Amino acid sequence: LAQPVTPDLLVSPSSQDGDLGSECPEDRGNWTGRLDFLLSCIGYCVGLGNVWRFPYRAYTNGGGAFLVPYFIMLAICGIPIFFMELSLGQFSSLGPLAVWKISPLFKGVGMGTILIVSLVAIYYNMIIAYVLFYLFASLTSDLPWQHCGNWWNTDLCLDHHVIRAGNNTLPVNISNTVSPSEEYWSRYVLHIQGSSGIGDPGRIRWNLCLCLLLSWTIVYLCILKGVKSSGKVVYFTATFPYLILVMLLIRGVTLEGAWKGIQFYLTPQFDHLLSSKVWIEAALQIFYSLGVGFGGLLTFASYNTFHQNIYRDTFIVTLGNAITSILAGFAIFSVLGYMSQELGVPVNQVAKAGPGLAFVVYPQAMTMLPLSPFWSFLFFFMLLTLGLDSQFAFMETIVTAVTDEFPYYLRPKKASFSAVICIALFLMGLILTTEGGMYWLVLLDDYSAGFGLMVVVITTCLVVTRVYGMKRFCRDIHMMLGFKPGPYFRACWMVLSPATMMALLVYNIVKYQPSEYGNYHFPTWAEVLGILMGVLSCLMIPMGMVVAVLQEEGTLWERIQQASRPAMDWGPSLEENRTGVYVGSLAGSQSPKPLMVHMRKYGGITSYENTAIEVDREMEEEEDEESM
Repeated sequence: LAQPVTPDLLVSPSSQDGDLGSECPEDRGNWTGRLDFLLSCIGYCVGLGNVWRFPYRAYTNGGGAFLVPYFIMLAICGIPIFFMELSLGQFSSLGPLAVWKISPLFKGVGMGTILIVSLVAIYYNMIIAYVLFYLFASLTSDLPWQHCGNWWNTDLCLDHHVIRAGNNTLPVNISNTVSPSEEYWSRYVLHIQGSSGIGDPGRIRWNLCLCLLLSWTIVYLCILKGVKSSGKVVYFTATFPYLILVMLLIRGVTLEGAWKGIQFYLTPQFDHLLSSKVWIEAALQIFYSLGVGFGGLLTFASYNTFHQNIYRDTFIVTLGNAITSILAGFAIFSVLGYMSQELGVPVNQVAKAGPGLAFVVYPQAMTMLPLSPFWSFLFFFMLLTLGLDSQFAFMETIVTAVTDEFPYYLRPKKASFSAVICIALFLMGLILTTEGGMYWLVLLDDYSAGFGLMVVVITTCLVVTRVYGMKRFCRDIHMMLGFKPGPYFRACWMVLSPATMMALLVYNIVKYQPSEYGNYHFPTWAEVLGILMGVLSCLMIPMGMVVAVLQEEGTLWERIQQASRPAMDWGPSLEENRTGVYVGSLAGSQSPKPLMVHMRKYGGITSYENTAIEVDREMEEEEDEESM
C-alpha cells in the first residue's frame, strides 16, 4: 500500500524537513563561513589598479588635493551603487542574468555584463601570467634585468651602476638610453621586436603561453567547487597582500630619498580642483576600483543568507578599498623617491602607471636594493594574490550567471562547465601570448570595459529606481535587513549617481583619444574593432528587449508593459523569506504562510518576522488607499 502523504503545513515541528531546515538553496551552494563573503568582496575590489593606477592618478591630478574629489565621488557614486548591487543579489539569490526577473524587458543588461566580464577575464589573466613570469625570474641570486650585456640588450642599454659611477666623475647623458629592466620587459618577455604592429602578431612565446596555462589552472582549481572553494582561498589571497604591502611600505620609507617621492605624491595642488578632468578621473578611479557593473558583487551577494548585514559590509569594503589605495601610494612613491635620488633625475621622470610601473619601473628599483631578488619576489607575489581574487570573481560571475539560467542541466555539472569556460577563455587569450600580444592587450584594456560598462550601470540604476520603483526596492531592503535605506541612498539612486555616470559617459565620448602603446599608434581597423567591442555590450540591451517583447502577447504597448513588470517568481528564493506580494508565488509553492515556517524553525517570532508583519501591513494600507 502507498504511504499517505502529509501536507506541508501539517508536518509536526519535530519533523526534519530538508527544504525548511536550510537557510540557502542547497543545490546552488552558499558561503560556508561568516567572513567568506566579506573577504571575497575585499579581494575582488582591491586589485592591481589600487597599486598601479591610483598612486599615478593622484600625483597627476593634484597630489593630496585629489583625495577631496576622490572621497566625494566615493560617497556619490561608489557606496550607493555598491549597496544597490549587493541588495539585488542577496534579495533574489540569483546571478547577473537571472536577476533580471525584476524586469525581463531589460535582461539584455545582464547579457551585456557577461560579455564585458568575459573580455576582461581574457586579458586580466594574461597580466597574471606576466606576474608569474617575473615571479619565477626572481628565483635567482642576480635578477636578469639588473645589468646590460645580455643577448636581448641593445647599444642603448645603460644600467644605474654606471650612472652612479658617472655622478662622481663626468655627468652621463641618459636622455637617449634605455634601462635594462625596460629592455628585459619589451625585448625578452614580450619580444615585441618580432611584431610590426597589431596586424602582425608574430609567433607564440611559449614561456608566456605556459604561464597563461598555469594561471588558468590555478583559477580553475580555486573555483572548482564554486564559492565553497574560492571562499576559503580568499582567506589567504585577500589578507596576505596587506602583509606584503606593509613590509614594502616599511622598507620604502626607510630608504634614502623616500620622503622626496612621498612629498611628490601628496603635496596638495588645490588649483587642480577647478578642473573638470580631476573630478572625472576621481569618479573613474572609484568606478573601476570598486568593480561595480561587472556582476561580481551581485554574484557574491547572491550566495549570502537572506538577512546578512550587507549595509555594514558595504562601508567596510568601500572604505577599506580607498585606504588600501592610499597606502599603496606610499609604498610605491617612497621607492620611486629613492630611485630618483639614485639616478639623479626628478621623480616625475621615473613615475609611470599601469604595466610600465609593475614590469619596468618597480623591478628596476628593486635592483638598487640589497637582497633585491627577495624584494622582487615579494612584490610580484603581492601582485599575484591581488590579481587572482579579482579573477575568481570574474569567473564566478560567468559560471553563476549561466548555471542560474539552466539550473537543471548545468548545476549538477558545475565543475565540468567551469572547466569548459576556462579552456575556451584560455584559447581566446592565446593571441595575447604572441610577440604582438601586448597590442591586443592594450586594445582589450581600453575598450572592453569602457563606455559599455557605464551604459550597463546607468541602465541598472534607472530600471531599479524608475521601472521597478524606488518605493518597492526600499521595501525589499526593509524586508531583508529590517530597516529602509535613508534619504542619502535614495537621493543618490534617484538623481546623483545616474547623473554623475552620465557625465562620465559624455566626457569619455567627447574626450575620446585613439589607443596607443608607447610610440605605436593603432590602425583605423583596430580602433573600429575596439569601438565595436564596447558597442556590442550596449546592443545587448535592445536585443534583449526585442526577445522579451516577442515572448509576450497583446498589442505592442501591452507587451512592453507586461515585459517590464517583475516575473511571477521574482522575490526571495526561499519560501520562508517571502511575505506580502511574494507569498505563494514560487513555482510549486504549497504554503501560503511562510511565517509558520519561521515559527516552526525558531520556536517564536524574531525581529525579522516583526519586519515582515510591518511590511505586509504597509502594503495592505497602500492597497486600501488606492482602492478608495
